[in-house]
Amino acid sequence: MSSVSIKTALVAGANGIIGKALIQELDRTPGWNARGLSRRPAGSQWMISCDLRNRTQTREVLARASATTHLFYAAYAPGGGLAEEDAVNRAMLRNLLDGLRDAGAPLKRVVLYQGAKIYGVHLGAAPAPFYEDDNPRHLGPNFYQSQQEELAARAAAGQLEWSILRPDVVIGDVVGNSMNIATVIGAFAALCRAQGAAFRFPGSERTYRQVLAQMTDADGLARASLWAATADAARGEAFNYVHEPFRWERIWTQIAASLDLEAGPPMPLSLARHMPLLAQDWERIAAAQHLPSVAYEKAVNWAFGDFVFSVEFDILSDMGKIRRAGFHETVDTGVALMAAIKRQQDAGILPR
Repeated sequence: MSSVSIKTALVAGANGIIGKALIQELDRTPGWNARGLSRRPAGSQWMISCDLRNRTQTREVLARASATTHLFYAAYAPGGGLAEEDAVNRAMLRNLLDGLRDAGAPLKRVVLYQGAKIYGVHLGAAPAPFYEDDNPRHLGPNFYQSQQEELAARAAAGQLEWSILRPDVVIGDVVGNSMNIATVIGAFAALCRAQGAAFRFPGSERTYRQVLAQMTDADGLARASLWAATADAARGEAFNYVHEPFRWERIWTQIAASLDLEAGPPMPLSLARHMPLLAQDWERIAAAQHLPSVAYEKAVNWAFGDFVFSVEFDILSDMGKIRRAGFHETVDTGVALMAAIKRQQDAGILPR
């Protein structure tokens, strides 16, 4: 009887939207052992608590990960500007890779996650659709570019293989994540319901009716990640991974219907400025529905909602490359958003 080769995964950023879905997918996939790494302490014996910004600590704790064959790198630390963000996040990846090397880990492949910022959308309107081989690249600093260069240099030295996945706004159900759009929409809907207000898109008429947007379901991304970690066609390649483009008007009315809310015309407003005024409404809802005692200002990142709902140019990634390479799975964005909101409602994280 031939033995099955067991792959050992380390998920950096295991408590994030991408990391949580990855751990769950790895746990239910035969042939994989998985452990997570996160800055925030966790109770599971399979979780490693580590601040990757600390090189000495990282080297010490990674002795526990000496069997790692595949690294899924979804860790991120915000900085005080593009230059600091670049320096910090490149150093974090370097510290982790050096720590695994020093631990003697038989690391085969690294799967790294980037976003549309790799195409320069944070600097202004970028030509859409976005292609993985777009050239020349935009002016940095950009930590996605720096991390990719780090992996390419190590691959050239024969230390590892790499693959890159480029999702966009990721749909998941992690509590307290700063970039969880499902939480923003679910909380906004609950406060609209509490006040008897229409569920009105808080962005511009143009964004609502004309602009093309895109998202990525965390569970679908996890399955794409296992493919990227093992497929020959993914070695040394970067792939966009998003679902079919949509206009917010279509998605917003679907969500309103699912939540039994009236979807009125868009009403532009700054969520970050306006929604803190509704703290008492949130507290009354939370008390009535016995929700966990989480400070309102920490429960929802309204500023992330402002960012997502204010884009007035098309965000559109071409998906031809990953399909030609052999990965075809996709999901319906509206269905994925509603599923993530419902999971948070069922868990008592969001009000109904």
